[in-house]
Amino acid sequence: MAAEAPTDVDTPLAPPARRELLGEIRVVADAARMLGALAWPPRRSDRSERELLVILAPGFGSDGRYLAPLRRHLAGFGFAAEDWGLGKNVAGIDIPHTLDDLSDRWSFTPREEYHGEASVPLLVDRLVEQLQRRHAETGKPVALVGWSLGGYICREAARDLPGIVDRVVTFGSPTKGGPKYTAAADFFRKRGMDLDWIEEEVAGRESNPIRQPITAIYSRSDGIVDWRACIDHHSPNVRHFEVNAAHLGMGFNPTIWKQVVQALDFAGTEALG
Repeated sequence: MAAEAPTDVDTPLAPPARRELLGEIRVVADAARMLGALAWPPRRSDRSERELLVILAPGFGSDGRYLAPLRRHLAGFGFAAEDWGLGKNVAGIDIPHTLDDLSDRWSFTPREEYHGEASVPLLVDRLVEQLQRRHAETGKPVALVGWSLGGYICREAARDLPGIVDRVVTFGSPTKGGPKYTAAADFFRKRGMDLDWIEEEVAGRESNPIRQPITAIYSRSDGIVDWRACIDHHSPNVRHFEVNAAHLGMGFNPTIWKQVVQALDFAGTEALG
């Protein structure tokens, strides 16, 4: 249901317990429901293309194939929807870099040792360049749709491009802590990354709030990301929507698809009420 930001704070934020991973088996049911939705595609009397370019960003460890069914679904509603164009999302750890490679939109405080803590910001910079290019080529305002880490990257790109990005839709995407409150936390720690440093830099970006409309979809039964990390307490035009869904199946969950379409249909901030 759509609602104000939930305020459940009984326990500290943390990666979901291992037992909660068992709930991710629901991904099978989500896949079955997706096949039904694709078998009965939407029909519109007006087949004209919308004046909005929709770009979708995959989550950690996935590529454009994961969100391909959603792109096809959006095309049935007249949206020009395309992949983010940056290949597989591995949080930028595959890109050799230093802090000096970041744009001046980031202000990572240098530390004695660096183990790739700014790899995701580097991906944000690359998405910003991609969006600037596609906007120049099409002349259309851009809507960003992202799953999990892809949603976080979309949020940060929107923060840097208020004149290009029109709105953002995320599902299962942490808005705080970077990977600290996700099941991937140990993966990054084993690479030597300082997750507290990442969390500080993520929080520092909130001094420049995202002002475009945001639809943040989350699930309290998410087995990968602490759902409370998906709640945005800073952006002035955010709308939260709760679903009962497995994290791994969010990209092809018909309930989420419906919310994505509705979010893309919003006329603007007034529709967020």
